[in-house]
Amino acid sequence: MAEAPSEPVAFPFPDPPSVRELPPELAEIRDGAAVVEVKFPDGISGWMVTKHADVRKVLVDSRFSSKVMATAAAAMSETETGKLMNESLVGMDAPEHTRLRKLVTKAFTARNVEQLRPRIAEMVAELLDEMENLPRPVDLVKAFSVPLPVRVICELLGVPAEDQDTFHAWSNSLLGDWSQVVEKELATVSLVKYFGELITRKRENPGEDLITALIKVSEEDTTFTEREIIALSIGILSAGHETTANQISMFLVHLLHHRDQFDELRENPDGIPRAVDELLRFVPLTTTGGIIPRLTTAEVELSNGTVLPAGTVVMPAVATANRDPEVFEDGERLNLAREHNPHLAFGAGIHYCLGAQLARIELQEAFKAILERMPSVRLAVPESELRLKSASIIRGLEGLPVTW
Repeated sequence: MAEAPSEPVAFPFPDPPSVRELPPELAEIRDGAAVVEVKFPDGISGWMVTKHADVRKVLVDSRFSSKVMATAAAAMSETETGKLMNESLVGMDAPEHTRLRKLVTKAFTARNVEQLRPRIAEMVAELLDEMENLPRPVDLVKAFSVPLPVRVICELLGVPAEDQDTFHAWSNSLLGDWSQVVEKELATVSLVKYFGELITRKRENPGEDLITALIKVSEEDTTFTEREIIALSIGILSAGHETTANQISMFLVHLLHHRDQFDELRENPDGIPRAVDELLRFVPLTTTGGIIPRLTTAEVELSNGTVLPAGTVVMPAVATANRDPEVFEDGERLNLAREHNPHLAFGAGIHYCLGAQLARIELQEAFKAILERMPSVRLAVPESELRLKSASIIRGLEGLPVTW
């Protein structure tokens, strides 16, 4: 068994010097102990795993429970936010997760999502048309990165266009950091109320949207409750646009830093799908490098011999797993032509991201259009002036001034 540090390490780690960099502590852990005890802001201690093999084990091994973790959080907080987490897909284990995911995938199939590609391309073109009429420099975050996935996910769900700005504000609060307790709760209560009212309207006036499709599924299977539709809708809203919105801007910053690869991709747009997956691997999604913790339900041994007893909180550091030199050749280097790429950006196992294909389509269409229409795009300020959003677990920029 590997020797553990005598004291837990404070987590999350300090921000790195550049918006493109990971906290150096993550790589130090991965290439050293591989697993380390950390203390979270609420005072709870847990273990962070950083190697690809161990992170994947946390994501796929049933001994690492999402449900037990979510149930504990709900019991501790007694808030609507905690309850919702406990009732969502990310807070479930099999067989409950299997039942609910099977029901929602009837309405959210890969084929149905792929049929959205032409409409997503239209939205991309509309936003770039609007950008061209704005004085330069233009804030890409405000003008493009946020509006695109907000419009996509709201149209997918059947949320009226006039509510989209409010939805983004609620979602932003929902994904705030650990300290934003009041903001999270207010946003959750508002979203639960809103979706309950929207479901009532959709029952009376069905549309061609996901919520209507979920209502139809619930009418065919009475075990699928309205509360579950609400939890699913909120999960799809927050995970389905906040992540992609931040990835568009962060991906562009990395591409502009690697201008040779940007230009090569512009000359060979057929490589965009592979390039998007490489950017998903290379660019960290969260400010911490990790994702939702799990709780062990039995003793588990990790690859370096560390034994985690039952009842241990475990944080899987996807960001370092996606650069693990044992899995990715020259993993610390962005390589848009990378062929072997078993990244974990969308998770793994039963919690593999439901919207992975939708995210890929949005990112592919966004960069296809940017490369075609804005080949000379560049930062309008020094990279050192860019700032990460504060109070957010999703790693994104406050703004991204660009010109072309």
